[in-house]
Amino acid sequence: MTIAAGMTAATIVDLRTRRIPNPLTATMAVTGLGLAAAGVRGITLWAALAGLVLGFAFMLPGHWLGATGAGDVKLMAAAGAVLGPALVVSAVIFTALAGGVLAVAVAVRRRRLAATFAGTRQLVAGQARDSIRSADASRRFAYGPAIAIGCVLAAFIG
Repeated sequence: MTIAAGMTAATIVDLRTRRIPNPLTATMAVTGLGLAAAGVRGITLWAALAGLVLGFAFMLPGHWLGATGAGDVKLMAAAGAVLGPALVVSAVIFTALAGGVLAVAVAVRRRRLAATFAGTRQLVAGQARDSIRSADASRRFAYGPAIAIGCVLAAFIG
């Protein structure tokens, strides 16, 4: 329930503002750590901390490439504090899948599907960083919903 509430809020805010605010991610992280410390979630405080670190570590390379924002990194870290290390790995995998589906849906909606697929050649050629960093607004989309889908699926499917 905690993950669904936090992810719903993050999705709404990200879609409206293209930002995920620090108070939201901090509240989620502290809540996850607090529930773990109180023994409410079935994971230990150390597991919650490990989940936080793993969530952060998995999302950081995407941020370095310019593909995700810092808020996305902090959101996955906060989710890791709630989910723990095992489920945050599943969440990252589900997030990547959801992100791919959302990217195609956004490209179709914006009538950029052919250009999007053509751009994948740059990924194969090792030119991803420059291409991603130079992307205009028509090639970007809010990634918070993909993170939300991935985390909620991980929480309920395992």
